[in-house]
Amino acid sequence: MGFDQARANRIFLPGTYAEGVPYELFRELRAEAPVRWVEEPAVGAWPAGPGYWAVLRHADVKHVLRTPELFSSHLGATQIRDPDTSADLDFARAMMLNQDPPDHSRLRRAVAAAFTPRALRELTAAVEARAEEIVAGIAPSGEVDVVPIAADLPVWTLARILGVPEQDRALLVDWSNRVIGYQDPDHARSSTADPSRLTAMGRDALGRRPADLTAPDGRPLNPRSRAALADMFAYAHALAEQPPPGSMVARMRAAGLGAAEFETMFFLFAVAGNETLRNGLPGALYSLLANPDQYRLLRRRPELTGSAVDELLRFWPPVVSFRRTAVRDVVLAGRRISGGDKVVVHHASANRDESVFSDPDRLDITRAPNDHVSFGFGPHFCVGAQLARVQMAALLRRIVAAWPEPELAPGPPPARLVSNFQNGLKELRVRR
Repeated sequence: MGFDQARANRIFLPGTYAEGVPYELFRELRAEAPVRWVEEPAVGAWPAGPGYWAVLRHADVKHVLRTPELFSSHLGATQIRDPDTSADLDFARAMMLNQDPPDHSRLRRAVAAAFTPRALRELTAAVEARAEEIVAGIAPSGEVDVVPIAADLPVWTLARILGVPEQDRALLVDWSNRVIGYQDPDHARSSTADPSRLTAMGRDALGRRPADLTAPDGRPLNPRSRAALADMFAYAHALAEQPPPGSMVARMRAAGLGAAEFETMFFLFAVAGNETLRNGLPGALYSLLANPDQYRLLRRRPELTGSAVDELLRFWPPVVSFRRTAVRDVVLAGRRISGGDKVVVHHASANRDESVFSDPDRLDITRAPNDHVSFGFGPHFCVGAQLARVQMAALLRRIVAAWPEPELAPGPPPARLVSNFQNGLKELRVRR
């Protein structure tokens, strides 16, 4: 069937994902034109953008992600929306996520030591112990919101890696909410940190939080700009004055990163380092509760936890999409793309590609092999992928063992994040 442009544009609109990832629409679009033009209409106070090429098929997504010489992370950064100013773009380009080899490789080496097998073994023991504490602290019966419970483990782990004191962990939640949830009215102005519980540097940072999130020209302030995150960067520099030995902040200092590189690396860990798993864990549990046969199978056969984690990441990809920019004129899936055009890979679509995954809309925790792209592919494959798997497995294993027959609490469906970037839940009430 032919698609009018407005129907295709739904995969850009953040409100679409508040109702659920549009898998059926992705399937229809893949069948008609796996690479197609999508417009960027204005959304609320956010102005319209120039549009982009949406890449929907698994093979094409992997091709884009593994060829930075054709599809650059650096030229226009990696978010669908263009940075508002040239200064914002320059700042974004300092981030490892928004660089191409060889600069990307240099920055990746600077942090890779935190994810060596030895470091992961030490972190795994700590994560397992923390997961045990979290689940043991939940009442054995009654109704509970899983979202804050699931958030505890990745935020705790990230704070440990960065060297952020326990009293300041709530700041990590607020920073992530404001950056990732800027399109969602419940998250855009997140302020949950209690000043009385923060350290002195935490209170100082809180005092630097922008009171006005509107730019001088009247448009919303870019949530990923220096101005919007003045409090986070003030905190990062304060922490770097006396970083805990062995922490990621100490490694950043030792690597001799420039000011912008340090700030954006802290940004990357503080936000991406916890937000993806904060969304992936509740999504994984929701997927299991919606497929009780798979929950029962995992409870009966806990040795399937490893394959279950990858299948849950495929089924509920935390990251919906990422942007690249065409370096030069190129043909992709029969479409002529001009140099400078935006090219957006849709992980959520690729993970349901029927040419790669049999019965892709079915959750199957025994699925193997499982070539999902939820951690990306190519040079930008997630440096913390194995640690994310460890955390998800640790928490799911204990929840499934502790809760024999949980079910979704009666009432409205779980509240979803309004975002075309992260596939998240704001609330997931479960009855044990």
